[in-house]
Amino acid sequence: MLTLYFSGTGNTKYLAEIFSRKMRFACYSIEENADLGRLIASAKVVAFCYPIYGSRVPRPMRNFVARHLEALRGKRLIIFCTQAMFSGDGARAFADLLPKNHAKIIYAEHFTMPNNISHFYPPLQSPEKVAKIKRNMQSKLRKTIVNIRMGKMVLRGFNPVSQVLGMMQGSFWYSLETIGRRMVWIDDTKCVSCGLCAKICPTHNFEQKTGKPNPKGNCALCTRCMNHCPQKAIAILIPNFPKTQYNCNL
Repeated sequence: MLTLYFSGTGNTKYLAEIFSRKMRFACYSIEENADLGRLIASAKVVAFCYPIYGSRVPRPMRNFVARHLEALRGKRLIIFCTQAMFSGDGARAFADLLPKNHAKIIYAEHFTMPNNISHFYPPLQSPEKVAKIKRNMQSKLRKTIVNIRMGKMVLRGFNPVSQVLGMMQGSFWYSLETIGRRMVWIDDTKCVSCGLCAKICPTHNFEQKTGKPNPKGNCALCTRCMNHCPQKAIAILIPNFPKTQYNCNL
């Protein structure tokens, strides 16, 4: 059994690692340098964990699934999504990445995690609020694990209302995702050319030119660089540089 996750700033990694530890699943980031295709092919059950972006699967996870479609044939899938508030049919959206009857989703659930958008509304929560949200997530995860072990099927987001709401959010998101690929700002007065953004970007969107990082127009809007830049010198979507940053370990 196998867990695969994509995590922008740590929320989904936090969920995936707790789940895998309790279920004794092997756990890998889709960005790891490992033969993940072979691991998928040898697993009977694969859990996919990802954050919801506008009720849709993030582009890095979509691309990963497209590359490993054949290995996923006939697998039983568990889908977990992390969300800040409401994600419509975010877990069901994974089914859109697969041909009909290609694999069977046996469980799908949404988990609320702290907001990680650090440069515009809604504001970041206090450490106390973050801790409470995480405790609530762990409580829900414990119930979810009991359900999975008992063979109970829950398919969050598969009902018609959720699908309609997800479709409304999703169509907007895909437009924003296309425009947002190039909407990355770097404050040259703050940047110290440490290279961290280029190292951690899941889409390799930065290249170093004349010592400074240069965005290449391939941003996935995960906010990882913005939340990890030691100088708070990066902003995405809007040129509003963060005053505080999200740290999942708070």
